Amino acid sequence: MIRLTSNRLKSVFKIYSKEEKRLSASIKMIVGSKPFNLKPYQIAVQHTSVAKSVKKGFKESNERLEYLGDAVLGMAVADYLFKKFPFKDEGFLTELRSRIVSRDSLNNVARTIGVPQIVQFDKKRKTPNSHKSLYGNALEALIGAIYIDKGFQFTKRFIFKKLLQPHFDLEEIINTTKNYKSKLIEWSQKNAKTPSFDHIETKDKGHFKEFIVQVLIDEEPIAKGHGLSKKKAEQDAAREACIILELE
Repeated sequence: MIRLTSNRLKSVFKIYSKEEKRLSASIKMIVGSKPFNLKPYQIAVQHTSVAKSVKKGFKESNERLEYLGDAVLGMAVADYLFKKFPFKDEGFLTELRSRIVSRDSLNNVARTIGVPQIVQFDKKRKTPNSHKSLYGNALEALIGAIYIDKGFQFTKRFIFKKLLQPHFDLEEIINTTKNYKSKLIEWSQKNAKTPSFDHIETKDKGHFKEFIVQVLIDEEPIAKGHGLSKKKAEQDAAREACIILELE
């Protein structure tokens, strides 16, 4: 509470530049509340391709905030699903959460709420992420910034009211499963590639087992997937491969 009060006081007396005012207004529109401390948001929208070195060997990009936001998002979604489905087992909750926080889901939500309008990246350079994953990553970084600025309870409300409630139909997610494996095989055939799936690990979770499968294209590892059966793990691995290959 003391930290938040201090941030509020600083925000009252802070004089922003025109660029900072634009970012603050955009954050208020997306989040629903004016930032107390604009600094983490400035970092959250800064992709590594435009980041400047602040220390020898370290660039201040949004990657650290992305890591933090991923953890906060996972926790908030897990908490929501735990309460929403009191009679479902761990396997059901784990699989549903993974589909909600998947890269393609976050990319779609990021576009809808306006993240592309605020994220900064070098459009002339090839970056480690495609433009599709860039926006989802920036959304996770934004969640990390909100957590730093306003705390977990506010961030959890933001995730529920601004992300989960308006953009995810849980019943549709539960009842709809895309056949990513068929999509990957079809792409491979058209491009004279050979896909294969290797079961690399089984984790005993007590009440259920989690299977881990790796998908390879021409014997080169592309992606890994998790599931409550080998079949579901293969679908998850194929989904990740489709995202990497920009088929999804």
